[in-house]
Amino acid sequence: MFNPEFLATDSSDSQEGNGLIQYLQDQSPDVMQRVAKSASNDIQEIIRHNVQGLLGMLPGEQFEMKVTSSRDNFANLLASAMMTGYFLRQMEQRKELEESLFSDEDMSVNPEDLNL
Repeated sequence: MFNPEFLATDSSDSQEGNGLIQYLQDQSPDVMQRVAKSASNDIQEIIRHNVQGLLGMLPGEQFEMKVTSSRDNFANLLASAMMTGYFLRQMEQRKELEESLFSDEDMSVNPEDLNL
């Protein structure tokens, strides 16, 4: 679930230098929610694991964690997670396409005949 408040700024610092964050802030919460919901559970799990690996994976019930970062570093983390998500979604679509091509008996395709 996407939380649009995570993009809110609490200071008067300008973010003009970061076009991605500005673009995200310009999107309606409905658009952001739809995009976030469109990712499969598998993709969400991979991204969650990736971000946890970058931030550290101490169990929350045993440790109180506070992560601090500059806006630029956080923007880089956000961009990385987004690009990972886009890449994973493309690979997921490719997998689904291959599965449908190879499993449909009427349209059966020999994988060796394809140059994928």
